[in-house]
Amino acid sequence: MATGTTPSSDRGVFTPGRAAITARHLRTDKWWLSPLVSAIALTIFVVYATWRAFANGDYYSAPYVSPLYSPCLASNCTDMNGGADWHIFGSWWGLSPALLVLVFPLGFRLTCYYYRKAYYRGFWLSPPACAVAEPHATYSGETRFPLILQNVHRYFFYLALVVAAILTYDVVLAFRDRDGNWGHAGLGTLVFVVNIALIWAYTLSCHSCRHIIGGKLRHFSAHPVRYRLWGWVGVLNGRHMLLAWSSLVSVGLADLYVYLVASGAFDDPRFF
Repeated sequence: MATGTTPSSDRGVFTPGRAAITARHLRTDKWWLSPLVSAIALTIFVVYATWRAFANGDYYSAPYVSPLYSPCLASNCTDMNGGADWHIFGSWWGLSPALLVLVFPLGFRLTCYYYRKAYYRGFWLSPPACAVAEPHATYSGETRFPLILQNVHRYFFYLALVVAAILTYDVVLAFRDRDGNWGHAGLGTLVFVVNIALIWAYTLSCHSCRHIIGGKLRHFSAHPVRYRLWGWVGVLNGRHMLLAWSSLVSVGLADLYVYLVASGAFDDPRFF
């Protein structure tokens, strides 16, 4: 067999020895709908999150702090009355505090196995869908820069746990009123409880979490606790796509709720 580079026309579905089918695919369903919807939904969230991250305002209304700004690490953060008031870094030249923390949840989701599939198909058409040939002449997978950096996903998982823990702390504080007294519960409290529940479910459904709990075990019978945890995480993992989208939407809605309350669009309805 001759050595050398295979012509681009002889790659993929056009590789010698494959069935001589002129059509690029034989699917008759609306295969293009899923990647299109994914691309539109991700674009909407990215545009919204970018606007909110650079807005540098209306991200706190006692007792709620936007999940896009928590923990607020810069000294130019809005005074939070001893709530989620971390102030570890300086003013950072007046930059929005959200830019200091979004890199962690963003890195976790950007390298997530499901989100890779979503934006690979939605934006890069690599491949557009199952049994549909991609338009690219070459394919190297995630073996080259920059996609080889996707392997840091497991490390972002550990950082995501820290972020989820801090957001849980924010939810606890959401049960206080503006004067710091416990016993408050408003519509925002419910929004925050649902949001953190979805964030934890999505985080724990991660493939890396499943591997950390049950990976590299030769005999599950010798590790009954880890086996039980692995089974629970496996159930969540089976719903990873649903949890990825629902938690993304809940984060956006939680931030939007705080923005509307902080900007004076309406008052937070209080249950008790």
